[in-house]
Amino acid sequence: MSEVNSGSLYIVGTPIGNLEDTTFRAIKTLQKVDLIAAEDTRHTGKLLQHFQIQTPQLSYHQHNEQSRIPELIEKLNQGKTIALVTDAGMPGISDPGYELVKACVEANISVVPIPGVTASITALSASGLPTNKFIFIGFLPTKIKLRQEQLETLSNSLETIVLYESPYKLLQTLEDLAKILGKDRKIVLARELTKLHEEFWRGTVGQAIIHYQNNQPKGEFTIVIAGAEPELPVLSEDTIKQELQELFAQGISRSQASRQLAQKINLSRSKIYQIALKI
Repeated sequence: MSEVNSGSLYIVGTPIGNLEDTTFRAIKTLQKVDLIAAEDTRHTGKLLQHFQIQTPQLSYHQHNEQSRIPELIEKLNQGKTIALVTDAGMPGISDPGYELVKACVEANISVVPIPGVTASITALSASGLPTNKFIFIGFLPTKIKLRQEQLETLSNSLETIVLYESPYKLLQTLEDLAKILGKDRKIVLARELTKLHEEFWRGTVGQAIIHYQNNQPKGEFTIVIAGAEPELPVLSEDTIKQELQELFAQGISRSQASRQLAQKINLSRSKIYQIALKI
């Protein structure tokens, strides 16, 4: 991209720690827009200074977004170009931005995403837990009852769960996870992502509680939680024989058929093999 289009809002992803994760496209965009709407102008100022970007900033955060949105929409309608950034990651992903994007869409103003790093995907990619299907929660509700209710709705989900948590609430969240999802559920806790002291802690929820009781949590956490184990069906012996006969018809041996069927039903391979011997 070499130019920015007049009257467009650019959603610019910024680094979550390592400044080298800033994309060339993000730098070009921040250089060429008329204005940068930043969650914290002091924080973004360090990024701009690092890349020698002189574009003026305007604060836009959760405490002033309702008053800022009309002002920004007016500037965009006048043909100004604006880049929206947060302190780290993609705007609108557990950060301010959604309301402005929504207002622009409703006003038929062009919204252009400039992709960047997000803590959720960064942690998930290196977690070692399934990545083909996942649920992103962001921050859980602050009220304990609402937190527990949300976790209850996820307790039987087969998808990997990704959420954010502060160091101050981490132990409480882990206790809630143990109570609702179980102490044996696999979990990965990532902190200081892309930074010098990047850390991935892996184990079970119960082990995590013990670990962070003995080691004070520091920094913002991205928590990746394994989905629930699927409940395997229980079949009668006659049904198992029928399933085995269908596998035999495909040229599959007793041993292979027993192993294959054991992965699909709630019965051990050895017991299925004993049934196979009766056929």
